[in-house]
Amino acid sequence: MTRIDTTFAKLKSEGRKAFVSYIMAGDPDTAASLDIMRGLPGAGVDIIELGVPFTDPMADGPTIQLAGQRALDGGQTLEKTLQMVRDFRTENDTTPIVLMGYYNPIYSRGVDRFLTDAKVAGVDGLIVVDLPPEEDSELCVPAQAAGLNFIRLATPTTDAARLPKVLQNTSGFVYYVSITGITGAAAAQAADVAPEVARIKAASDLPVIVGFGISTPDTAQEIASVADGCVVGSAIVKQIADGKPLAEVLGYVAGLAEGAHRG
Repeated sequence: MTRIDTTFAKLKSEGRKAFVSYIMAGDPDTAASLDIMRGLPGAGVDIIELGVPFTDPMADGPTIQLAGQRALDGGQTLEKTLQMVRDFRTENDTTPIVLMGYYNPIYSRGVDRFLTDAKVAGVDGLIVVDLPPEEDSELCVPAQAAGLNFIRLATPTTDAARLPKVLQNTSGFVYYVSITGITGAAAAQAADVAPEVARIKAASDLPVIVGFGISTPDTAQEIASVADGCVVGSAIVKQIADGKPLAEVLGYVAGLAEGAHRG
């Protein structure tokens, strides 16, 4: 079992929903983003998604695109991102870390080298949004063989014919994208999400976590109430972009986490 599996088992035993938070590695700089990352578990975060900055993001809205650009302008690299994980693990060996990004930086490093380095650093899972199931042999299957969860995204346009393919090699959890389009573009609606989550859960035993369009504790609670938990990214990244002090960013995260845990 990975840290992700252990975390969901613990949450289930406690009757609680999961709260997953996303930050971009290296935004506003490596040291500051590591400080935020270290503070997330204390703010109630169950799983950390750590964005790997990339020059040509496709699924990310303007908020996360700009965060990635700031990180790259500051010299953030895949190696520095892995070092953030190593540094985090010196103080925390229990909170799962999922790297979220695109295939190019991994391909450039070399899949075998990347998987070895990620596992040793303390990474638990990967979300690579531009690798469809048809390319599972590229990274998904080797990642799972290396002991890393490979988390797939399902969307409102993932129909009944496509869903089994999406779920085929997915592990850890299923990330359900609550809206069509990019991150941070619209508000998630529990009434729309609930039947989609039920459809996925009918086809898989994996937890279903809902992301995109969540920015308030009330919305986090509403969405978590119809799923196994929720993810917040753009709204947290915007706090960082606005230059909010560390305590204020973590206070905002704590409010979201409390909402999700009430779900």
